[in-house]
Amino acid sequence: MSVRKFFDTNILLYGYDQDAGSKRIVARALMREAWEKPGSFAVNVQVLQEFYVNFVKQSGSHAEAKQIVEDISLWPVIDNTQEIFGRGLHFRERYDLSLWDAMIVATANQSGATELLTEDLNHDQIYGEVRAINPFLSPMDS
Repeated sequence: MSVRKFFDTNILLYGYDQDAGSKRIVARALMREAWEKPGSFAVNVQVLQEFYVNFVKQSGSHAEAKQIVEDISLWPVIDNTQEIFGRGLHFRERYDLSLWDAMIVATANQSGATELLTEDLNHDQIYGEVRAINPFLSPMDS
């Protein structure tokens, strides 16, 4: 499988956050692009889990969270495997990341994506074969 972009959880959460202002607009545009270009954006199981928990925590219903996760699951979803876990441990140590961020990086690399859309990692830094992109930065910030 080879996709162009990989979503981190925070991008998807902003897409459903009524109070996220301009971040919601950017996130919704990225999600719309994912729907319009099937197979070009991916997530992993961890992103789906984190989305579900945080969406409900932010006052969404379990039923709505379940439906959104089912919808997002139509995009390419990377499963966590022992091999990916090993790569995640490597990225954790190499880049001094939390295990959870390292697993996002490992699965983004596994997907073949060239961009990891995230607010949590250093913008424009390359992790393996994937460049972290913070889509909320203005051109003057990057």
